[in-house]
Amino acid sequence: MAGQQFQYDDSGNTFFYFLTSFVGLIVIPATYYLWPRDQNAEQLRLKSLRRVHGRCLWYRLRLMKSQQSIVPTLKKAALLFGWAVFLLLAYKVSKLDREYQEYNPYEVLNLDPGASLSEIKKQYRVLSLKYHPDKGGDEATFMRIAKAYAALTNEQSRQNWEMYGNPDGPGATSFGIALPAWIVDQKNSMLVLLVYGLAFMVILPVVVGTWWYRSIRYSGDQILINTTQLFMHFMYKTPNMNMKRLAMVLTAAFEFDPRSNKEATIRPTDNIEVPQLIRELGNINVKKKEPPFCYPYSLKARVLVLAHLARMDVSEELEEDQRFVVRKSPALLQEMINVGCQLTMMANSRGGFHAPRLVTIENCMKLTQMIVQGLQESKSPLLQLPHFEEEHLRYCISKKYKVRSLQDLVSLKDSDRRSMLRFLGEEKYDEVMAVLGSFPHITMDTKLQVLDDEDSNNITAGSIVTVTVTLTRKRMADMFEKEQESTPCPGEEAATTEETQGDSSKAKTKVWQNKSKGAKKTAKSKKKKLTKKKATPAPAKTKQANGNVAGNEVVAASSAVAVKEEEDEASDKGSESDEGEANKDSPSERDDDSDKQSDTEVDEMAGDDEEEWEALQQSIQRRERALLETKSKVTHPVYSLYFPEEKQEWWWLYIADRRDQTLVSMPYHVCTLKDTEEVELKFPAPSKTGNYQYSVILRSDSYLGLDQIKPLKLEVHEAKAMLDNHPQWDIPDTEEEDEEQEDSDGIEESEDDDEDND
Repeated sequence: MAGQQFQYDDSGNTFFYFLTSFVGLIVIPATYYLWPRDQNAEQLRLKSLRRVHGRCLWYRLRLMKSQQSIVPTLKKAALLFGWAVFLLLAYKVSKLDREYQEYNPYEVLNLDPGASLSEIKKQYRVLSLKYHPDKGGDEATFMRIAKAYAALTNEQSRQNWEMYGNPDGPGATSFGIALPAWIVDQKNSMLVLLVYGLAFMVILPVVVGTWWYRSIRYSGDQILINTTQLFMHFMYKTPNMNMKRLAMVLTAAFEFDPRSNKEATIRPTDNIEVPQLIRELGNINVKKKEPPFCYPYSLKARVLVLAHLARMDVSEELEEDQRFVVRKSPALLQEMINVGCQLTMMANSRGGFHAPRLVTIENCMKLTQMIVQGLQESKSPLLQLPHFEEEHLRYCISKKYKVRSLQDLVSLKDSDRRSMLRFLGEEKYDEVMAVLGSFPHITMDTKLQVLDDEDSNNITAGSIVTVTVTLTRKRMADMFEKEQESTPCPGEEAATTEETQGDSSKAKTKVWQNKSKGAKKTAKSKKKKLTKKKATPAPAKTKQANGNVAGNEVVAASSAVAVKEEEDEASDKGSESDEGEANKDSPSERDDDSDKQSDTEVDEMAGDDEEEWEALQQSIQRRERALLETKSKVTHPVYSLYFPEEKQEWWWLYIADRRDQTLVSMPYHVCTLKDTEEVELKFPAPSKTGNYQYSVILRSDSYLGLDQIKPLKLEVHEAKAMLDNHPQWDIPDTEEEDEEQEDSDGIEESEDDDEDND
């Protein structure tokens, strides 16, 4: 039996194979994931955003960072060095001699496989004369030639070669270990043990322990656990939190404490610059001794946030700290919203304490908008636009224009808008319009239903209600285009004046549909009066040119003609129905018609059921796809003049009872709205029947003045009573008798089997 030998690689050939494979396994994935992406693509993206976002702070910082950063260069140099080592090792391996080659006697004798015996002898004779030691040849070569000749001419040697690959028979199996021999050399044993002990008993535990103890301090959203506990404490303590108190709780987060976060800093110059900012800001409640609001880090962060909202200039050192605080604030406010939702759910399920009020959670959302835009709560949303200052607002809020919001500015005609913004030059006006056109315009559609129920439109007490909200995002520039399309040209307006006057009666609301006292009295009258002829009321006075009396006369005349035509059609239909009834003399015809009518009703019901089933299947498939696919959170860059980093456009969507100031469904953070997004909000219906008025609220986390509120009416009915005698439990008597007979037969057969066995 062949033996086995384990030996280390003295020549180093096997070790080079191992080292080449190891380096390749590191370099190839590292190149794929760490190679800097195309810098030209990023430059082109920034260039495309320059027209709109050129004045934003984050845009200017990004340009400076891309110009000054040497990290991409260092990454490229490290990866190129790794590839150079890999290629060098691969070249070294390609030049190594193969030690373990398959033995082939035909190659040794320089013969083609399958050569005849005479050819083998002839070739052996020629090579022997050339390599025989007595003739001055190489002895080792001659021994190989003799061995190959024996393997091809000797029967036993030939069988050994064909079975074991060696004419001498089976040999010892040799395994090479891909380590150099100096590692197991006795002289180097202490050094090798020292390196192994240092790597696996010191370095590895320290690295893993450091990573573990740092990671357990943070939540899944990379917020310190201590900060989350701090927010929960103060939101539990103060359910109704105003904006001032909210800013104090926000800036007390441990992210701003240098003892908990190394990114936060306390500078010696803070003792001079921070008090100066406090004097400029005014009342910020400095004397409050409640911890942690009185700690230096919290006071500094609060002053920097308030200075950012007031758009005050600070020193260069404080500006760096201010950017750090402002950059961290949106994530902290989102964590505060999550804490408020958790407390609300706990209060709804357990009770025993007051949940945070709706105004507290909405103030968190509003403060996020304020920090992103660098605006105070009382300031106009128009200040989000470039080149707008406080003194310019008087042109907008004048009695002539009355523009107080972004929507008011969009709804103005272009001529009025240019006239109102005449304090801007042509270039600045174009920039303002480009920025305003990039702002989002969201349309919100809601659908109310109870999923997995027979009647999805019937809401019963305690059922789970699903509100499907479809959000569609467009740009404000689309609203400008619609306005331009809807505004006719002067020539067209003059040409269509007569047609407009002639068709004014059709386009206007009918006179009898106007809301007036006379209409209300008519609606409250008895039903008998409805059978009488409708008298046209006096026309209401409206501010229109070319006379309104004639237009009203046309309306009255056309209405009289329409009433007469309806009466004629009704009389014709009545005569036709009378003739049809007269023709139906036999009862068999009536039975056929009733059968046809019932069949059509059954078909309609079956069609409705199929449509409902298809809709349910589509909704299930849509939900499954939404769970499986991962959407990118990169939506649209936010225009923010004073925010220090690029922020994406995200939204909050929730349902609330504004009368009771409570949350009905938890806020859903919509982070993937590019064009269209469908969101399902679920909540339990009230336990009492009646009509309820809720609100579906959409809030931006980046812009002021773009929030939307849509009413949601909920009519709750009583739950259906459980049926004691359901049709599926009504078993006919014949089936019961058959089952009893089968059971009795089975018992008798089992008794007979037992007797046979006995």
